[in-house]
Amino acid sequence: MSKRSKSYSPKKILFVLEHFYPYIGGAEKLFYVLTTALAKRGYEITVITTRFDKKLRKEEIHEGVKIIRINCFNRFTFTFLSLPEVVRYARGCDLIHTTTYNAALPASIAGKLTGKPVFVTFHEVWGELWKRLPFTSFFQKNAFYYFEKILLKLPFHKFIAVSEFTKRELIKHGISESKIARIYNGIEYDDFKDYTPSPPSTFTFTYFGRLGISKGLDLLIPAAAAFRRLFPHSKFKLIIPKQPKPLYNTIINLIEKHGLGDYIKFHHNLPRKVLRQKILNSSCVVISSYSEGFCFAAAETVALRVPIISSHQGALAEVVSGKFIALEEMTVEELTRALKAAYFQKWTEKPIRYFHLSDTIDAYTDLY
Repeated sequence: MSKRSKSYSPKKILFVLEHFYPYIGGAEKLFYVLTTALAKRGYEITVITTRFDKKLRKEEIHEGVKIIRINCFNRFTFTFLSLPEVVRYARGCDLIHTTTYNAALPASIAGKLTGKPVFVTFHEVWGELWKRLPFTSFFQKNAFYYFEKILLKLPFHKFIAVSEFTKRELIKHGISESKIARIYNGIEYDDFKDYTPSPPSTFTFTYFGRLGISKGLDLLIPAAAAFRRLFPHSKFKLIIPKQPKPLYNTIINLIEKHGLGDYIKFHHNLPRKVLRQKILNSSCVVISSYSEGFCFAAAETVALRVPIISSHQGALAEVVSGKFIALEEMTVEELTRALKAAYFQKWTEKPIRYFHLSDTIDAYTDLY
């Protein structure tokens, strides 16, 4: 190793992300805590992202992080409209860090044009799963499938997997193990230590998190309808954002189709402390995803010591601990069975597994 490589430490890092603060989602949570922690450690951090809400400023400094927001119709057009700014800021940085999906291509091109190393965080590799997911057209399924294949061929300097599951999938899809770093996402457990579960007297199951085609809501909503017929006095809390609007409208239509409008208690965009109280005041949380690369919702629910009904797909088998029920198959009938088992307190239990934020930040800085 050369003398320079032993002492070299990048201090100016450009993050290219399709979504960032204040957008809600697991990937966004990772990069928010990572960038703000790096800024506190003396790194000069710039984030280029979408201006997904026109009320947001085009440029601001938040918690020491410089945020540049690109006007674009959606995250797909961000791939192309962001490129001039990404190249401009790449010239003044030491390293570019991006993530799947739509931000990875402009980051890779900018790295090639400026000679800067590019790291990519892969949350998940879906492969053939793209073709089985709900709420998407035939064209969308195939477009996403082939776009992911393109991303896996790009010459990134390092692929960061957020779980062992994602690492295995990267290797299966042709990425050399020597180019992969596995860094678990992390949470700050001190933020959870003053909370105590307070399950209600009426059985209440809760879903919370972003809206996505992989989240299994196409199974959960009809399962909730079947469960309601068995236990009419039960309750269902659905804590979701109203964006993206097309998917939100699809979910609302599905709820109306199953006659659950008076059964579901909706919450949107709750402050963090209020959200945690809603989770604590639940009999269990349902995570019905077709795949998860890590799942902050699972890690945080475990930290709150609230039981989970888990699809156990993807990395959920790594992250879910404490009290849980794992689905044996991805069907409405199996999810209804799991809800019944939860109603009668038939939990599996294993020691809680911790994912400390400090370990995550240290691993990233070591990798840089």
